[in-house]
Amino acid sequence: MQNKQLADFKTSAITEFKKLKSLGDRSFEQTEEEYFHFQPNDESNSIAIIIQHLHGNMKSRWTDFLSTDGEKADRDRDAEFEEQLLSKEQLILRWNEGWEILFNALEPLTEEDFDKTIYIRSEGHSVIQAINRQLTHYGYHVGQIVYLARSISAENWKSLSIPKGGSQAFNQTMNKS
Repeated sequence: MQNKQLADFKTSAITEFKKLKSLGDRSFEQTEEEYFHFQPNDESNSIAIIIQHLHGNMKSRWTDFLSTDGEKADRDRDAEFEEQLLSKEQLILRWNEGWEILFNALEPLTEEDFDKTIYIRSEGHSVIQAINRQLTHYGYHVGQIVYLARSISAENWKSLSIPKGGSQAFNQTMNKS
């Protein structure tokens, strides 16, 4: 793959990860602390549990990204899905730590790094495959966070994108620029 294509992919991936982080951040701003632990039913995950899981996943996948298996031996994935009764502040610290580990792994990638094979649970992946795998996984969970936060906030929710019924006004604004 050409140098420019790799650079474009890397830039695009980082941009998309930042968008996902922003969606979560903006959802947390609209969610009161007690609702971080709300579960719609016994089989559902709370925002807190999703954050715990993403933190564990990010820490495992992105620590020594190019040199060790993305499923670290010390990771306790099952514990990520158990309620740990962390405060909103503690949860957001974990959220931010996970993203920091991710960006610290992605930003220094070089063209040569894209030729490497990395492993997740002993399965070989190209660097591009591994990045895309995580983009999909994190998008899935951030969508769950947004859905829960929006459901909890109901009529107080401030849209994170184009508000319902606002497409025409948005399009007119975009066409003026």
